[in-house]
Amino acid sequence: MDPRTPCLIGAAQRTVREQPGPEPLDLWEGVARAAAGQTRFPVERLDSIQIVYTDSWQYDTPTGRLAERLGATPRHTAYSKVGGTAPQALIGRAAAGIAAGELDSALVAGAEALATRRAYRQAGEHAPWSHPADPRPPYGWERPPHPSELAHELFLPVHTYPIMETARRAALGLTVEEEMLDRGRMMAPMTRVAAANPHAWRRTPRTAEELIGGGRFVGWPYNSNTVAVIEVDQAAAVLLVSSELADRLGVPGDQRLYLRGWAYAEDTWEVAARPALGASPAIARAAESAFARAGLTLDDMRAFDVYSCFAIALRQACDAIKLDPLDPRGLTVTGGLPYAGGPASDYVLHSTAAMAERLRAEGGHGLVTGVGMHLTKHTYAIWSTEPGGVLGGPEPVFTAEPVPIADTCEGPGVVAGYTVAHARDGARQRGHLVVDLPSGARAYAHVTRDDLLADAESRELVGRRVELTTDGQVNVASW
Repeated sequence: MDPRTPCLIGAAQRTVREQPGPEPLDLWEGVARAAAGQTRFPVERLDSIQIVYTDSWQYDTPTGRLAERLGATPRHTAYSKVGGTAPQALIGRAAAGIAAGELDSALVAGAEALATRRAYRQAGEHAPWSHPADPRPPYGWERPPHPSELAHELFLPVHTYPIMETARRAALGLTVEEEMLDRGRMMAPMTRVAAANPHAWRRTPRTAEELIGGGRFVGWPYNSNTVAVIEVDQAAAVLLVSSELADRLGVPGDQRLYLRGWAYAEDTWEVAARPALGASPAIARAAESAFARAGLTLDDMRAFDVYSCFAIALRQACDAIKLDPLDPRGLTVTGGLPYAGGPASDYVLHSTAAMAERLRAEGGHGLVTGVGMHLTKHTYAIWSTEPGGVLGGPEPVFTAEPVPIADTCEGPGVVAGYTVAHARDGARQRGHLVVDLPSGARAYAHVTRDDLLADAESRELVGRRVELTTDGQVNVASW
């Protein structure tokens, strides 16, 4: 084996339920030391410290503050932008740096303390955390929302993802009730995995009927039981080193995990620009490339963790890679973002750490996927207890061609996908539509009338003709 072959030798997770809990810097330090402690790696000699963007708190120098806590002087640091693919991108770059001989060790860590932030907010207090950035930097978008999305207030995933769900539902000819029940059947096994996971935020097993019949609607047809729970206090870290260093540290061969291959692909950044709202060609290409680089197939996988912020993320992945949603191997090793926890951009570090634990115990290969933004960015990574394959890199193996978006429009259109936003008290607030126009372009639109909102939830609206009016900024649909 090449002495520069990168391997994962440490992985740690932490979940804090007591409120208020620690700040992100404390969590980073805790999981960093825990990951390194698995092999007695001296944290002060880390070559690289990389941190996933945290929504909880903006530090003046995140990697610098963690390095200071650890007593390390790394020659390389990185702090990611927002997005669920950020952990795998950092891991991939760390592995490439080790393989190139530029690094011999790299820590990738992430943490959120959004539950603690909420506890302070509810108490009318500010989080008393250390080293705040001054001035506060802009939000860590890799790319800001489209102007028409901003005008229509369509930038929250809880609104964009159900639009894609309704498009898929209509394309398959499912009824509203059939989609909901299928969703419950797909996600109920995940709750049982979470119940057995000591790090999971929600550890109560649920039936399909309980998932669909309980909870409040957030972005219809999604209810609070089947979407990611983001207000968590959770952290995770992984430690990668060269095989030569692993040998010097005396790490047993069966405790080393290898990144056999990974790939990144992009659908369009704007939801309305997707040629098919309910499907993802980018996922198929990312998976195809990752498996080819690993020299393995879907059948070779012992375990999966498919990104599960919303059901449509699971469904598009299963559709694209031809994985049965009820495959006996399961869709997750953690319990998924709705049950194990969805710590903003950081979840893939948790799924990677959990996959490491599973494969170290059982051997074999596992697939870990990531999703960023509005089902825009996709990472597929194959981990294994057996070295081999070709790493791959961050360059996209596929970039989708967008459908044009009309910012404003008047006249007829046909609904391509939709959702109804709900307030915390359960009241319907507004309809969000993506509309096909006669010109071949797409447009966003609101629905504001209460009777139309109720109608939209009572039957299939996709494919229905609507009339659009505009005030020059916001389009409004009626029928």
